[in-house]
Amino acid sequence: MNKVEIEYNTEKEDIRYPEYGRAIQEMLQYAKSIPEPQKRQKTVEAIIGLMQQLNPAASRNLEDYREKLWNHAYAISGYELDVTPPPGITLRREEDKPRAEKIPYPPTAQRLRHYGYNVQTLIKKAIEMPEGPKKEGFVEVIASYMKLAYKTWNREHYVSDDVVKDDLEILSDGQLELHEGHSSLDILASSASKKDKELQRQQQQRRGGKNGGKNRNKQRNYGGFRKRKK
Repeated sequence: MNKVEIEYNTEKEDIRYPEYGRAIQEMLQYAKSIPEPQKRQKTVEAIIGLMQQLNPAASRNLEDYREKLWNHAYAISGYELDVTPPPGITLRREEDKPRAEKIPYPPTAQRLRHYGYNVQTLIKKAIEMPEGPKKEGFVEVIASYMKLAYKTWNREHYVSDDVVKDDLEILSDGQLELHEGHSSLDILASSASKKDKELQRQQQQRRGGKNGGKNRNKQRNYGGFRKRKK
């Protein structure tokens, strides 16, 4: 009895672009071996047409998508496809394609990260300010924000003003400290929160007043129209 030799996919060449399947890859490998230039050109164009049917362009730009298909076919063939692409389409190797520069991540705080990067930025700004009441008030705002951030991420642990004061000196390398007789950081944070809420309430009232005035004008106009109709 004759044995049937079976060739497994694991023994074959790896698929360069799985979305097109192994059959497309084998077709392009065959197309490379066609000696007649015209026949080879038509064969490759037919294969690319089949690639487009397997992965329709949908809402993509058709011209850009055609160039992508031609470049994929070029790459699948091992960059050995001797054909002429349509006008406006450039064949290039993957490593020759222009790449966007990587956007660097913003630097992160290395010390006491639970306060966040914004605190580091505020501290640098406060250090550059001239000495005076304005700087002292700004340092108080930073410290109150630090305590608020600490309480947000550590709800189960109580943090005192002294802990925040020490952390402020560490983050500023000893260049900033709360002045004597400063208010409680909890009071500062709560008062700032109350001001924000009051500002939001006033803005809502202004919007409501404008809308209310428009509605009242509409009602008056509609009422006058009904009277004139009678």
